[in-house]
Amino acid sequence: MAIKFQYNKTSLQHLDKQLKVRKRALPTLKNKESALRSEVKRAKDKAAALEEEFDKEWNKYTYMVKLWGEFDQSLIRVEDVVLSSKKIAGVLTPLLDEVKFSIAPYNPFTAPMWFADGIEILRSIATIGINRAVWLRKMELLEYARKKTTQKVNLYEKVQIPGFEEAMKKIKRFLEDEENLSKSAQKIVKTRQEEEAQV
Repeated sequence: MAIKFQYNKTSLQHLDKQLKVRKRALPTLKNKESALRSEVKRAKDKAAALEEEFDKEWNKYTYMVKLWGEFDQSLIRVEDVVLSSKKIAGVLTPLLDEVKFSIAPYNPFTAPMWFADGIEILRSIATIGINRAVWLRKMELLEYARKKTTQKVNLYEKVQIPGFEEAMKKIKRFLEDEENLSKSAQKIVKTRQEEEAQV
């Protein structure tokens, strides 16, 4: 990225200000990137643990496959998923507060005795699955923010800061050369004037 500048003191001051802003922001960005990296890992680990828990719960009841065929699936359904949000390193992430289920009325005397247990099992498994989905979403949001922050750190570190420093060197050299030429010209004029005064 070529930095646009002019060979004057105003441009030099502008570049200096931009450079200071980036140098001040860089440590904060690096800390944010580090925090996001650890939060992404934490969210990934939590999602993996919930996946394992989901599989474990599901496998507990696979021996009852034939009974599940008899289960009335309209008895329980997810009515609402209550989420809140939490800021992690400046990123708004979802947080599962509660999963609300609606349970249809049924006659416990005519329905199989295990229906009540079946409802609780499904409630537990669905809650674990929904919580896992929330953690996966959190991980996606944090990973996206981490990538953006990493890009910004790289932009500052590898492109903009060196670019501003190089541009400032060029301007300083130009201004020094201009000043030296001006002094030399003044000396030449002064010497000529002294020579003419002597004649």
